[in-house]
Amino acid sequence: MTRISEEQVRHVAHLARLAVTDEEVHKFTEQLDAIITFAEQLNELDTSNVKPTSHVFNMKNVLREDKSELGLDREDVLKNAPDQQDGQIRVPSIIE
Repeated sequence: MTRISEEQVRHVAHLARLAVTDEEVHKFTEQLDAIITFAEQLNELDTSNVKPTSHVFNMKNVLREDKSELGLDREDVLKNAPDQQDGQIRVPSIIE
């Protein structure tokens, strides 16, 4: 008994804009069924004493300190700009 149909595989492939052959649909159906079967086995585990976690490692605030630093010199940046005006980089308008 499969838990996923070939029609569902075709539908997902269509949503993902993937062109798949009948042979690939059959292969993916079998592979996805195996994955779903394994996931169902995980549901049989007793996790009532397992605390929810957001990360497997006990880490807190591993981000770098937020501090300001000097940026590039304005004149050096403007030298590389294809178009500039009044000390600003000009870009094409994207709003119609």
